Amino acid sequence: MTALDLSSPVAVVGTGTMGQGIAQVALVAGHPVRLFDTVPGRAREAAAAIGARLDRLVSKNRLAASDRDIARARLTAAESLGDLADCGLVVEAVLEQLDVKQELFRALEDVVGEDCLLATNTSSLSVTAIGGALRNPGRFVGLHFFNPAPLLPLVEVVSGYATDVTSATRAYETARSWGKTPVACADTPGFIVNRIARPFYAEAFAVYEAQGADPATIDAVLRESGGFRMGAFELTDLIGQDVNESVTHSVWQSFFQDVRFTPSLAQRRLVESGRLGRKTGHGWFDYRDDAGAESAEPHTAEKQQAPAYVLAEGDLGPAAEVLALIREAGIQVRVDEEDHGTRLVLPGGGQLALADGQTSVEFRDVVYFDLALDYRKATRIALSASQDTSQQTLSEAIGLFQALGKDVSVIGDVPGMIVARTVARIVDLAHDAVAKGVATEEDIDTAMRLGVNYPLGPFEWSRRLGRMWAFSLLDDLHDRDPSGRYAPSLALYRHSFATDKREGGAS
Repeated sequence: MTALDLSSPVAVVGTGTMGQGIAQVALVAGHPVRLFDTVPGRAREAAAAIGARLDRLVSKNRLAASDRDIARARLTAAESLGDLADCGLVVEAVLEQLDVKQELFRALEDVVGEDCLLATNTSSLSVTAIGGALRNPGRFVGLHFFNPAPLLPLVEVVSGYATDVTSATRAYETARSWGKTPVACADTPGFIVNRIARPFYAEAFAVYEAQGADPATIDAVLRESGGFRMGAFELTDLIGQDVNESVTHSVWQSFFQDVRFTPSLAQRRLVESGRLGRKTGHGWFDYRDDAGAESAEPHTAEKQQAPAYVLAEGDLGPAAEVLALIREAGIQVRVDEEDHGTRLVLPGGGQLALADGQTSVEFRDVVYFDLALDYRKATRIALSASQDTSQQTLSEAIGLFQALGKDVSVIGDVPGMIVARTVARIVDLAHDAVAKGVATEEDIDTAMRLGVNYPLGPFEWSRRLGRMWAFSLLDDLHDRDPSGRYAPSLALYRHSFATDKREGGAS
């Protein structure tokens, strides 16, 4: 099944920001486009707005003036659904209410031809449930674009329970012919991106609720150590706290209140207070009177003296690059050849270890350091210590990373810290999604990189960190919080231990 022919008209029903964006994508790709909205005059206004955006593309030399003129001639405002009768594809982008969408598609089914592909841009409702209202649900599919649709490349092509393979394939190929990067997905709550991205927000909020660190510090660690484009707090302020919480709540409810997707009480209180983010001038951060998120500074430790040497017990696993950086900084690295652990011993006798899901208070004089995407490029490292950690050990740990050119943020004694627990949970949900037939590993990695700008896809993280890493960290976290939130999935368990068995490890 090939992509929709360019001569075939595409209709977009619903002319808000997303509807206009989808229409612009189809228009620039070469299709005749029909806009329809139930509110009189809205479709004409949307057509004018799209025309103005095409003008801006011409002024930026991203579109030829002649191509703009041709595209404008292909764009029309429909007066009724009947004007969409000859369309080969109708994409809906109306209110996120099941009954509204079902009523629309029932009406469309009486108008369009039998070979017309029907698609919803829903981000939170079941594609199966919407299509269930149709006489022929086999031609119904989800086409989930990301906002702004003309700029963001990802499109989740969602097959409902009754969607025909030919319909899903045509939708996939059509999206690709429009210059987008489609990924195939089964109809699951949140699809790929909104399902697997939940821990990015949830774990940041959990660290905050545990008084482990303030929002500015958590965001700084996620950006400067984890390599994420934005921190969870600034990103939800941009999205809108009400919008982000609504998606989280929808996924949680759709999974029958699975504890892994439990919403944040702190975010609920923020929404109740009307602090919805940038659009209201205040969210996690204050944007009024030019205060800006920049005014909320992360905690950064005062300058400390670097230790003269460290004793390496093992290679530090995923943090092995730290040993090379220490040597390059002129600090002596003594190696205990007989110890196969993954920690450093500091001159005062205290230990420095990579976050592993345990807490500092459980051990004598231990400081944990967080995971980094790239320890060489990271500009900030988080450390955690308990009230029992000696000041000398903490000072030596701070001084060590400062000597490597890093800013240091000291957070509370939070198991798994910030980046490590976030990445481990994302990896776990990704493995679980593949095991349940939601999508392929490749499509999940693509979706998370393009849909939410993650520095690596979950499976790229998994391969980099080692197959046992996420399981071990989550297993330790689960021991300390047996609610089920951190229990490794069966899929991750099988993935991790099957590898051990092949390599001759314990079964």
